[in-house]
Amino acid sequence: MARLDAKSFDEPDELLELPLLLSKIVNLGEVQVAWTVAQPGWRWSEHVKPIAGTPSCEYHHRGVHLSGTMRVETDSGATRLIGPGQAFEIPPGHDAWVEGDEAAVTIEIAGVRGFGKPPETGERVVATLLVTDIVGSTALASELGDAAWKQLLGRHADRTRLELDRFRGREIATTGDGFLAVFDGAARAVRCAAALIEAAAEDGLELRAGVHTGEVEREAGNLRGVAVHAATRVAGAAGPGEVFVSAAATGLLEGSGIALADAGDHELKGLPGKRRLYRVAG
Repeated sequence: MARLDAKSFDEPDELLELPLLLSKIVNLGEVQVAWTVAQPGWRWSEHVKPIAGTPSCEYHHRGVHLSGTMRVETDSGATRLIGPGQAFEIPPGHDAWVEGDEAAVTIEIAGVRGFGKPPETGERVVATLLVTDIVGSTALASELGDAAWKQLLGRHADRTRLELDRFRGREIATTGDGFLAVFDGAARAVRCAAALIEAAAEDGLELRAGVHTGEVEREAGNLRGVAVHAATRVAGAAGPGEVFVSAAATGLLEGSGIALADAGDHELKGLPGKRRLYRVAG
């Protein structure tokens, strides 16, 4: 059962202080909420880009704008002025800056975790990866038509990003009709995968997912390494509505209460030998 909770931004769990920007962050279960004040003159490309090390902001932001004015420009050149009383959603790949002489104040419920912190560029770290894929997407797109399919994909992406935030996952990239995300725990990745399959089913979509743990290298907001390819192949081996887990990830699930069934040995394209995979039961 969810715990009833309320926290004050006057006593934040985390404080992020950057040039011309202050963000007070509280943790509500698995979700982080930020109260952020950006002073006049603040601009992402000037004050955060040197820290993030990416060409543009790679975070997907959602929240409510309380005061002041912020202009956002996407990598494709689309711009939007966001002002008081507006709820906003800003996709990855953008610049943003305060317009006018009044500070911009926002409450954010997504795109908080990791924002404004230096990436682990060039350093190989162990991470748990989740890859999802919509089964039969080509046939379904043809059946629905372009407009309806685009709307359905948009709703699926919204649900996916909501669950990723809930289970402390970070979106790395979209993979055609699916997502690549990284987690700091294997159990959270598996539970997120199961939640995504349930959410997709409510929209009439069949989703499959793969979870794998291995070494990756962070580079400009992206992940590189054999582990990324392995996670994709693990997902590809799963059937509709299934979550497959690699042997490397199963050792991190001990004590989690997650039940697994042996799915046998599989040849994963591009990877040497056969790999033992496991199916999440229930």
